[in-house]
Amino acid sequence: MAERRGLLRDYFSAISGAGGRLVFSLAYFIALANTLSISEFGMFATASAAGVMLSRILAFGFISALYRTATIRPNLIGTFTAGFLLLGLLSLPLLAAASFGVYLIFFADTVPLSVFAAIVFAEALLWRPVEVALIVNNGLGKFGRAALLAILATALRALGAVLFMFWAQHSVWIWSWFYIGANAASLLIAFGFFYPRQRLRLRIELYLRRLADSIYVAGAEVLFYLQMEFDKLLVLAIGGPHLAGIYAIIMRLVDLTAIPIRTFSMMLVQRMMRAPDLLSRLAVKSGIEGGVFAVSTLALLTLGIVLHFFPNALGKNVAEAAPLVALAICVPGLRNLVEYQAELLFARGQTLVRALNLGLLAGLKAVLLTYVLTTILDTPNLVLSLNVVFLLLYLASTLLTYSAMRKPAKPV
Repeated sequence: MAERRGLLRDYFSAISGAGGRLVFSLAYFIALANTLSISEFGMFATASAAGVMLSRILAFGFISALYRTATIRPNLIGTFTAGFLLLGLLSLPLLAAASFGVYLIFFADTVPLSVFAAIVFAEALLWRPVEVALIVNNGLGKFGRAALLAILATALRALGAVLFMFWAQHSVWIWSWFYIGANAASLLIAFGFFYPRQRLRLRIELYLRRLADSIYVAGAEVLFYLQMEFDKLLVLAIGGPHLAGIYAIIMRLVDLTAIPIRTFSMMLVQRMMRAPDLLSRLAVKSGIEGGVFAVSTLALLTLGIVLHFFPNALGKNVAEAAPLVALAICVPGLRNLVEYQAELLFARGQTLVRALNLGLLAGLKAVLLTYVLTTILDTPNLVLSLNVVFLLLYLASTLLTYSAMRKPAKPV
């Protein structure tokens, strides 16, 4: 009983951060989406999605080793933090080369290089370390501190968007500087007040032992965000900035439904690291997946109803996409389930299989979305077809994930 009370206390501490983050994320979205033009919002949202994907290259994925250390061997946090800093420096040339390659493939004709570089810098070198501080606090079980940091960091982004709204000039280039400032302030707060104080010690032999697993995780994370965000890249490349802006508005509202789901997944992953057979029963698996789908779908349905009766509730630019939101009714649940299933393999230490699965899903998503974007020209039907695309992705993910989970978990 005491263990269950502790688990509930931890969950409510963590979910409070998700709730606060949701409120400030919505404020940030409303301010930014209605200050930039739809085309420029599309440019920013797509470049930001690429930046999030590219940020997983930082330190060659060694953040995963840091998270496992915080969860299982917290006395080694200082040692693994030193490893993260060293590998972070070594990964910068690869990060720069990959960023330039992504720019040439997807953004060269639509987004200035200076804007793209500024946004990737903010995501990869400023925001990603903030996520490290969040991850370490969650690994230590300090969910209240992690929740407070999440709220403060998201509030700073929202504040930056509000200040930008009152600025004399509104362009994606000027916004990128506000974005850098907000993320830099978050970084200073995260490591100044929230990161655990331990002496940094370099132990190269420890890092080498875990480097292969970290690289698998980094590859899996890049592939994960590629298959999560590839739709935005394709819409920008095929449909242009305006359609990308409308699409980004819809998918941003879909993303908001995932915030509380990710809190649940994070805590489940921690429990599975200690008890890999936690989901061995079919009833438990299906019950959790049904809950994730129901909560996600209900969230978007509620938002769709509000926007149907009050299309200007989130601002004039969002009003253009408001009639389309409800058409994506199944997308949040299916998308969140694919994300949840990827976390299960990480929890069981099956990092190479996870990377291979995500690579297959990224390829399948590319094929399906390219077909949809090149054959369906009507925007409402395009959004409606996304339900089928994400259903096929979910079915493929389910087959790959639970087939892999029949094999023994790997020690972490």
